[in-house]
Amino acid sequence: MTEQNGKHEEYLLNIPKVKFTKLFINGDFVDSISGKKFETIDPRTGEVIAKIAEGDKQDIDLAVNAAREAFDHGPWPRLPGSERRKILLKFADLIEENIDELAGLDAIDGGKLYSMAKMGDIPGAAETIRYFAGSADKIHGSTLKMSRELHGYTLREPIGVVGHIIPWNFPSQMFAMKVGPALAAGCTMVVKPAEQTPLSALYYAHLAKLAGVPDGVLNVVTGYGHSAGAAISSHMDVDKVSFTGSTEVGRLVMQAAAASNLKPVCLELGGKSPFIVFDDVDVDKIAHLALIGTLFNKGEICVAGSRVFVQEGIYDEFLVKLLEKVKTWVVGDPFDPNSHQGPQVDKKQYERILSYIEHGKKEGATLLTGGKPLGGKGYYIEPTIFTDVEDDMTIAKEEIFGPVMSVMKFKTVEEVIKRANATKYGLAAGVMTNNLNIANTVSRSIRAGVIWVNCYFAFDRDLPYGGYKMSGFGRDMGMESLDAYLQVKSVAMPIHDSPWL
Repeated sequence: MTEQNGKHEEYLLNIPKVKFTKLFINGDFVDSISGKKFETIDPRTGEVIAKIAEGDKQDIDLAVNAAREAFDHGPWPRLPGSERRKILLKFADLIEENIDELAGLDAIDGGKLYSMAKMGDIPGAAETIRYFAGSADKIHGSTLKMSRELHGYTLREPIGVVGHIIPWNFPSQMFAMKVGPALAAGCTMVVKPAEQTPLSALYYAHLAKLAGVPDGVLNVVTGYGHSAGAAISSHMDVDKVSFTGSTEVGRLVMQAAAASNLKPVCLELGGKSPFIVFDDVDVDKIAHLALIGTLFNKGEICVAGSRVFVQEGIYDEFLVKLLEKVKTWVVGDPFDPNSHQGPQVDKKQYERILSYIEHGKKEGATLLTGGKPLGGKGYYIEPTIFTDVEDDMTIAKEEIFGPVMSVMKFKTVEEVIKRANATKYGLAAGVMTNNLNIANTVSRSIRAGVIWVNCYFAFDRDLPYGGYKMSGFGRDMGMESLDAYLQVKSVAMPIHDSPWL
């Protein structure tokens, strides 16, 4: 493993200037009512990037009022779907035109690799908007064959004002995943980005206005979860909440939604995904995939395959290959094109990961490699691999959200299915085998929302994404996510003297 924390002029040129720091409400950038601001921090250094307007309940009220007015009396829900499509396609084009700046904002704000944001996150966000733009004029109800002299049909109508509470690990992609289908459906909304990564959401709001999204339709209120996020969840005039984040906070969102106006919620929560390796695979290839499955985005991904189960016949060879590959893994400045892994998002997450590593050592797991901080400043952590991990150890049960892998040995298909399911989570799983029967059996037996066979992180705009058990409910992506922002209304009327029903 190589450490590269040096700053070089050629890649520092990609660091953008922060243009937007105020709340975006009803088409304008405005200060918070309280005048308060909070600091957003560069995880490369721990230094302040900018001071951002701190929205709270009063600001959420303003934003919700703007969204309600735009929904009840504005043009957006009433436009033909084809007109919404045109505006959303323009929005996607503007995202691509500003790809360098958006990638730079996510890199400096969240420690994401600039190269990965430029190649993946930002183009992916634009394509997600385009995907849902294509659905805007294809929202249809049904004509019903009634059992008596009635004509019946259904309408699919936008659900209303939506509150989106998005996480810090994929600020751009999550913004598009939430906002895209809601806009296509004709909803209006208030977006609360994570306080750790507010910068790109404000930029997207600016681009949406340039694209022609009417005032009040898309509002962005930056602030803290316990104030701004809680105000969205409990607001009596918000018709739905979509939240991605921890299971603990998801429970609070659901409680607030129930205690207020019984608004429906979509929750995409934590995970502790199994990555299962059978002994008939190409060990070198799958060892690389397993490493990516844990270390991608510095482990800050809810579907990280951090519980790696390896069949006993290839276990030792698999560990050798893992060690070979992790030695070439470069941890460094996210703007450096040679880096594979940037800093953790903030000091709190950095310290949390290091505490889990100490738990692993104290509970008897063997530290195969890594386990230490890197560099004199910033929030960098070595890729960390534990072996001799028992299923009841803390590092095997709890979501770490960092570059920490637990490798465990198994014998039989039945054993690994039981152990893979022995978790409160059910977000994703990886099944690595060349045996079709095993692949089918295991993928149908694991209680998780996404199963990847001989691949990992195989996301797609057409592939619904969500969890079982305490990983939440509801789906992002795919047409299922569009359905979540639509109400079904049934209409029936009598028919007289018809020659048929």
